Amino acid sequence: MPLDPYLAEKIHLLDGLPDWEAAQADPEAMSRLVEFFTDPEGWELGEVEAEDRTVPGPHGDIPVRIYRPGGRPRRALLWLHGGGFAGGNLEMPEAHVVSAELAKRAEALVVSVDYRLATDGTHYPVPIDDAHAAWLWLTETVWTGSGPVGLGGASAGAALALSTALRLRERAEHLPDSLLLAYPFVHFPTPSLDAESAREMGVLPPMMRFTPESIEQMVRNYVGRVSGLPADAMPGAADLTGLPRTGIVLSEYDDLRPSGELLARQLEETGVPVETYFSPGMPHGHLNRGPSLGEVDRSLAFFAKLLAR
Repeated sequence: MPLDPYLAEKIHLLDGLPDWEAAQADPEAMSRLVEFFTDPEGWELGEVEAEDRTVPGPHGDIPVRIYRPGGRPRRALLWLHGGGFAGGNLEMPEAHVVSAELAKRAEALVVSVDYRLATDGTHYPVPIDDAHAAWLWLTETVWTGSGPVGLGGASAGAALALSTALRLRERAEHLPDSLLLAYPFVHFPTPSLDAESAREMGVLPPMMRFTPESIEQMVRNYVGRVSGLPADAMPGAADLTGLPRTGIVLSEYDDLRPSGELLARQLEETGVPVETYFSPGMPHGHLNRGPSLGEVDRSLAFFAKLLAR
């Protein structure tokens, strides 16, 4: 279907802008970005309580933010934001808003992890080490309830969530009861879009696209190379048997969508229960918008329903 009407009316604001990093140094470009990312309605934390703290990890303390719903939590979730392995933080909507919304909608204690990014010489497997340490802290120290515990993330964070689940399986540690993966980036090389989807993607400006060159650069920056990749670095190449039920949100206008679609087929083939939600008209990273956009709301509802089982 066409690009979401609300976004389509604003897409011209991104015409001619440089890449994300350069745009942040240009006040006029930043003003246009702010206007583009303004949602139909505002968003508030509501009755959810948020607490910042740190947890121990093999590379030092790891910042996390804990979200508690208004009532007693009935389940828990560890959540990992996206950002191409090199960007993102606890303040971005994909971390803050998603965590608070899932805490409220699923009556869950949610821990959002500010894992170490692949910058300043940090590479694989350090981000996975941080996610793994945060998971052990949640499941062995914090979550004393009898309800299920999920593990999830968005884009690169979805890859880290899947890699962490694989490590837990290999070490016979506490596996999550469910995996929640938003527009996962888990394969390299990344499968290509079909011809019709590729044509439709032409409505997006360059700064919202993933080219083969930019994808290769993300992987090289994260792993340090693009050859001989460890299976859990881009975990779509790993043995996926024995993983828990998985929910995958796919964005229609997304160069990385074929990775999520292939992952769903791989999981199904290996006997892992998998459900997908296809978010029509939405670009990659649409959970960085608020739930006043209908497809963001429906994506969050899909995850909350899966988590609550």
